[in-house]
Amino acid sequence: MTISRHITEYAGLPIAEFTSRSTPDVPAAGHAWRVRAEGYKEGAFAKLWARFLDTVDTAEVTALVVGYWGPSERGNANYPVSLVADAADRFPNLRSLFFGEIVLEESEVSWIEHGDIGPLLAAFPDLERFDVRGSEGLRLEPLKSDALKTLRFETGGLPADVVRAVGASELPALEHLDLWLGTDEYGGSATVADLAPVLGGERFPALRHLGLENAEIADEIAAALAGAPVVARLESLSLALGALGDEGAEALLAGQPLTHLRKLDLHHHFVTDPMIERVRAALPGVDVDLAEQEDPDEDWRFVAVAE
Repeated sequence: MTISRHITEYAGLPIAEFTSRSTPDVPAAGHAWRVRAEGYKEGAFAKLWARFLDTVDTAEVTALVVGYWGPSERGNANYPVSLVADAADRFPNLRSLFFGEIVLEESEVSWIEHGDIGPLLAAFPDLERFDVRGSEGLRLEPLKSDALKTLRFETGGLPADVVRAVGASELPALEHLDLWLGTDEYGGSATVADLAPVLGGERFPALRHLGLENAEIADEIAAALAGAPVVARLESLSLALGALGDEGAEALLAGQPLTHLRKLDLHHHFVTDPMIERVRAALPGVDVDLAEQEDPDEDWRFVAVAE
């Protein structure tokens, strides 16, 4: 799982690590810059961010990764949303932003504290990719962007109001959508009904990849996907990382054809061996990922990423 270690590239670019102890001597262009506080000192990220702006030619930066910012910064002047958004004029060429690239040794994913992330999209209207990790306190209003092509949320529990905000967004260029829905225990309150605007296929006419992942309700989602209009236009579909069992796999096979897909990602699942064979046999031309089989007889089905 990439969530357990820092990414080494982003948006197709190698990472340049900017921390209190690391100032990479590399060109600003051609790298995705990660700004990451070290330790737990209050205000450390704000000081690091100021030094980053003074040190790196940010006009050349096309991809930015905001890493660990310290505990309990939400709601004060050090919260990175405000810091990054206020510096938007320094990043005229920014096209990709990963907000909250925080790994387990720094914080459990469901402990990553957020607030309203909407100002980031408002400050950077030309963003083509936006990734968010963590959901504690996460807030979002419906988005409007003619540029955004990739939107990803990596969480142990995605609040229903955030899912509804995504579904109400106007994103005509969106091609890739990943929602890690998680579990109710960690704030994953979304239901299949909350996904209806996405599944209906009208909100995002350019969508080619849909990931409804890390979902405790994977079987219910599979049943909804069986007749969802959006599926016909997809090239890849993912229910990976979740609690999918034979009921969900059967729903996928009994529903609309999936033979047009290039990839169906179901890795980390609770599907039995006979059903695995049925899925593979039904989709001979599709790259089906059924790795990481958990015990199908397990009474408690768990998602891959929770706390």
